[in-house]
Amino acid sequence: MLRILFLALCGLLTHTRADPGALLRLGLDIMNREVQSAMDESHILEQMAAEAGKKRPGMKPIKGITNLKVKDVQLPVITLSFLPGVGIFQCVSTGLTITGKSFIGGNMEIIVVLNITATNRLLQDEKTGLPTFKSEGCEVVLVSVKTNLPSNMLPKVVNKFLDSTLHKVLPSLMCPAIDAVLVYVNRKWANLNAPMPVGQMGIVKYVLTSMPTTTANYLQVAFSPVVQQQEGNTIQLADAGEALEFPEGYAEGSSQLLLSATFLTTELALLQKSFNVNVQDMKIGKLPPQTTKTLAGFIPKVAKAYPKPKPLVTQIRINKPPKVTMKTGKSLLHLHGTLEMFAARRRGKAPVSLFLLETHFNLKIQYSVREGRLLMLTSLDRLLSLSRESSSIGAFSEKELTGFITDYLQEAYVPVVNDVLQVGFPLPELLDIDYNLAELDIVENALVLVLDLKLD
Repeated sequence: MLRILFLALCGLLTHTRADPGALLRLGLDIMNREVQSAMDESHILEQMAAEAGKKRPGMKPIKGITNLKVKDVQLPVITLSFLPGVGIFQCVSTGLTITGKSFIGGNMEIIVVLNITATNRLLQDEKTGLPTFKSEGCEVVLVSVKTNLPSNMLPKVVNKFLDSTLHKVLPSLMCPAIDAVLVYVNRKWANLNAPMPVGQMGIVKYVLTSMPTTTANYLQVAFSPVVQQQEGNTIQLADAGEALEFPEGYAEGSSQLLLSATFLTTELALLQKSFNVNVQDMKIGKLPPQTTKTLAGFIPKVAKAYPKPKPLVTQIRINKPPKVTMKTGKSLLHLHGTLEMFAARRRGKAPVSLFLLETHFNLKIQYSVREGRLLMLTSLDRLLSLSRESSSIGAFSEKELTGFITDYLQEAYVPVVNDVLQVGFPLPELLDIDYNLAELDIVENALVLVLDLKLD
């Protein structure tokens, strides 16, 4: 009995758990770039050096040294490594020059090379629920010290300076640099949960499935995206049937974003109504004139019903949600709907329906990224089925129309779909990741954006 109850509870938890529709894993390349960028933006080391020359409460003057100043802070070299389950270990290597007047009246220069080390623990902000880094265990390690003072002064002056000042003061001066840099890094999570529009059709929000985690090679983020129509109705992601995971074959420590086919299917549901069209142009692309005379070449009964050519009006309605499928190297958009053709009449009179067909066809999808949005460009892959639902011109074989409808879909309908798809789908906004130069791989049931971009 207990075993049955346990299995039932497990089933409930599995059913209610939000499966990720997107996965992001970041290697050290991108994390190094973000921390280096934050260091550059904050100019924090220069600020800390400026503070070093000011009088500080509780700091005793150093005998034999006056007009103490810090200058020439070297461009820091940042080294990161992941701490599994904890966060990131950070080492900032830099150098600076300390100047002043020695008691013998000459100018003193002491060149210091140092490392600032700390553990940046990955936590969850209690107010926003967003990820945040917090530094712990900051230390300043002196790598080397050089001075222009005479060698016989080293024991008395330089060592006293090191013992009394550098070892005691530098940590309080330089460790805040780590905290200040993390403020800049943490800001770059701020827009993660913000709703992003998909034209006028609705919004997408990248909600965290759980807190990001670190492994030996990656920072991993799982998303359970929320897709909402303009009216506020949420479109549920279909059950993918299997766990979403990165395929093998990518370099260890490289960075990728993986978007599941079920997630892309859900986003496309926002555009379903926009795929419904009425076409009444007589001249379309490379097609022959869209008249009853042209149609009669495929269905002779049309000529009997309309001896004089009439313009055709075509109505396409997509009556099932679009679906994206992916096999390695190929992605398809499945569309199910109706195609109804009418014979136009004089102004003021409604066109006459000739026939109504149920249809299923596939469009091949090519993916690209522009301005941080995923774009799709389609072309007709196959017309899979045609079945006659009604006809005012009598019975006919749907096969007779296969060629005509195939050409029509490619020339008249696919451009409409591509125009709708130009709206693009937003990608996760965090850590200033630039998706525009990403390489795109179509794998089994997912699209992978390879983000290993080299800095100039």
